[in-house]
Amino acid sequence: MARGIPIRKASTAAFLKKYNFVGGRVLKTGIAVFITALICELLGWPPMFAVITAIVTVEPTAADSIKKAYVRFPASAIGAAFSVVFNFAFGDSPLTYMLVAVATIIACTKLRLQDGALVAVLTGVAMISTVHDHYLSNFFIRLGTTLTGLTVSTLVNLLVIRPDYSKSILSKIQELLKDTGEVIEARGTEITRNQPLHQETRADFQRILKDTETIETLCKYQKKEWKLHQYNRKDMRDFHYGYKKLTTIRQIHYHLGNLLALPSVVLPEPKARIVAAMVKSIREALHHPDFSMDEYHDAVVRELLDLLRNEVEGREACSHRFSEETVIYYELISLHDLLEELNHIHHLEIRHQLFVKKTLDIQ
Repeated sequence: MARGIPIRKASTAAFLKKYNFVGGRVLKTGIAVFITALICELLGWPPMFAVITAIVTVEPTAADSIKKAYVRFPASAIGAAFSVVFNFAFGDSPLTYMLVAVATIIACTKLRLQDGALVAVLTGVAMISTVHDHYLSNFFIRLGTTLTGLTVSTLVNLLVIRPDYSKSILSKIQELLKDTGEVIEARGTEITRNQPLHQETRADFQRILKDTETIETLCKYQKKEWKLHQYNRKDMRDFHYGYKKLTTIRQIHYHLGNLLALPSVVLPEPKARIVAAMVKSIREALHHPDFSMDEYHDAVVRELLDLLRNEVEGREACSHRFSEETVIYYELISLHDLLEELNHIHHLEIRHQLFVKKTLDIQ
């Protein structure tokens, strides 16, 4: 059965974005590895352990790097200590590798150093083949190289390339709004044509849910960055209103999910026409920069409210259970209410911007 509406058209910009391999984290990793290896070369230390540490400790935010560094260094010391002890007892053997890995993981778990377990295990097992004598000096050298990798990766995160997710968050929210509108119209088309839920519609819905989680993760990263770096008020204000929109989008997805869960229902032609007009109008509003709704949209809402009122009153006399038709009307009205909330947030944002501009002009 043919799909009603494609969710996104391919574009040159999207193609370039998809195949843009060099991002901020890749650059940070490259810089951290180069500086770490250079320091180890100057100190006469083997760079392998330091480089491994630098690679696996580059975090999305500087705050995470600093927080986890306090955990990773003692965890690495534990891994190095186990490597020295078991290497002394059993030599370079498969049993030693197993014992070092298991003992390090258990110790990190018991001491609540889970964030450093990976670095600790890598440090421990990598040391086994290189430690043959001078156990104590090797132990301290490995700690030194690990500390070097941790310090460099943290400083690169903090000073060299400051993570700034605000522009990415706002652009992704705009894309999410458009994609959500497409899924709403696609599902509305299926309902009005008495079609079952298409696999493509389900897949698109799952994708926008995943995109929403990605944006929320970026929002958490951005909040952490503000604890370490000074940002101007405009960036913080834009982020604040963007996050309010994201919260409303989450609610839109909840009601859209209810529409996806409905079984097939046969709507009479006049009712199907109203539903089709409503989902099309919702899509257009979600695509509009200020979520504006025209008089035609208001007229469709009134018709939909009449249908909902008639369904509810008719059901009260015979059954307490809402029919599929009632649920459709209710969910569409709920989506309309959330559109009004988005429109309200947008106007608050505009008024705030104008207020700030007037204040600066006066000053």
